[in-house]
Amino acid sequence: MELSEDAQEVLELLWATVEEQDAAGLEIDDAPSPGMDELAREGFAAWDGDRLTLTPDGRPHAAQAVRRHRLAERLLVDVLSTEEGRMEEHACRFEHVLANSVSESICTLLGHPRFCPHGKPIPPGRCCQEMEQTVERLIAPLRELQPGQKGEIAYIRMDKPRRLQKLMAMGVLPGVPITLKRRLPSYVFQVGHSQFAVDEAIAADIYVRLSH
Repeated sequence: MELSEDAQEVLELLWATVEEQDAAGLEIDDAPSPGMDELAREGFAAWDGDRLTLTPDGRPHAAQAVRRHRLAERLLVDVLSTEEGRMEEHACRFEHVLANSVSESICTLLGHPRFCPHGKPIPPGRCCQEMEQTVERLIAPLRELQPGQKGEIAYIRMDKPRRLQKLMAMGVLPGVPITLKRRLPSYVFQVGHSQFAVDEAIAADIYVRLSH
């Protein structure tokens, strides 16, 4: 079932109280919000006096809500270079339009990050477990590739517009096949029939979906 945005926000708060404060739920001084009542009706949270606690049935739903939020933060920072002051606002909006299946795709795109930009752990998803079983990395920055490794450009960090324009002019675009030729004295890679040499900083901004 699909919970309301208010209920999802409450799930995140319940998860955070246990994670950060080791508290036994949320203590409510005012009238319960509609989201709190919704979670209680569904059996995902329970009232203990004036305290709302997460139930075992609610824990996986809370983990998914937190996972979507923290993956949204990673996407906004790592790919879209969103300013930290605006990241939380955008992440709160973005997480509510993400289906769990889309979250799996974003997690894979980002290389299965373990922590959000604030250093809080991201609850792992099925895609993370599958990666651990296969022990194959899906996405890596160009600077971490070895000569001869190839793949497809997944995305480029966008925090430096001039650098991005330079790469685009070279034909370095998402979806383009790329092969690392050598690492020293500079990173030499091939896209199409052309080869280019870049320094380590630029090589760190090019993320490659690896071929296996």
